[in-house]
Amino acid sequence: MALHPQVVQLVAAMERPDRPKLHELDIHDARKVYAALPRFLGDLGYSVPSEDRSIPGPGGELPIRIYAPDGPDDRPIVVFYHGGGFCIGDLDSHDRECQAISASSGAVVVSVDYRMGPEHAYTAAQERPAWIDDAWAAFTWVGDHADELGGDGRRLVVCGDSAGGNISAVVAQLARDDGRPLALQVLVYPATDVRDEAYELYPSYGEHAEAPILERPVLDYFKTQSRPDGDPTSPFMSPGLVDDLSGLAPAHVITAEHDPLRDDGEAYAERLRAAGVLVVLRRFDGMPHGFFNLGPQVDAAAEAVAEVAGAIEGAGQPETVDDDPTGGRGRAESPPS
Repeated sequence: MALHPQVVQLVAAMERPDRPKLHELDIHDARKVYAALPRFLGDLGYSVPSEDRSIPGPGGELPIRIYAPDGPDDRPIVVFYHGGGFCIGDLDSHDRECQAISASSGAVVVSVDYRMGPEHAYTAAQERPAWIDDAWAAFTWVGDHADELGGDGRRLVVCGDSAGGNISAVVAQLARDDGRPLALQVLVYPATDVRDEAYELYPSYGEHAEAPILERPVLDYFKTQSRPDGDPTSPFMSPGLVDDLSGLAPAHVITAEHDPLRDDGEAYAERLRAAGVLVVLRRFDGMPHGFFNLGPQVDAAAEAVAEVAGAIEGAGQPETVDDDPTGGRGRAESPPS
């Protein structure tokens, strides 16, 4: 189906012809444009108490933001990794998203301001990207400090959109390999195969090469800025290429119809399912990449957040997860084949 009218209206306002496109800007200006999006979208109409602090990280102090509404001590804790092509985005760019998840689920949310390219680009000289080192450090710190955070360390959730979905998938695999508890992985239009061949393997890259928000030149720009010569087949860069996906935490995967990454995310969900992982895969028709953060202006965004919140509420509760990983909301749908 065509782009939803609510999205068409927003995109027309965001991507005016007289403004340069994201990939035409230097990285500092690109970050400023991305940072302005929350102000453009406006307030959610509510707020969740939050605290900025730093924790020890492999590259020095690692900034995090903790969202902690009132709630029981046995609630889930979500470790959130923002999107932005591994080179733009920060705690502020996804503040609305984290507030919405925390308010809707009642969970503690810990957002991570990981290192990115080009300052910390992934190169051939590195075993794994700096953002993965930071993401893993934050995940283990949260698990070790769950009581202090006011949640249950056995009900940890990783969540992220786009590049953050990639990071969440990698952390889920590291948690399995390290024997760390993880109750759920929420992957919102994740990139799990970043090889150049992916452009040919997944039809959505061609079908939506000129889609709003994430067109092909933007994808190429992100690659240049974040991983100029890093190994795209590394499990720390392309978690979808890992042979053994068994034993991973249940997954809730969100994709968007008008998104170049759509088929990549859906292929990963199906591989997880084939490996015996409990998976909920949901495609939102009429939506582009980035729609998850467009609520309440876009109804589907609010619906997606509510669905994710339901999954988080049920995380680590076998009687809920086994029956319905959406947390009782009943929207466990697969896209058409």
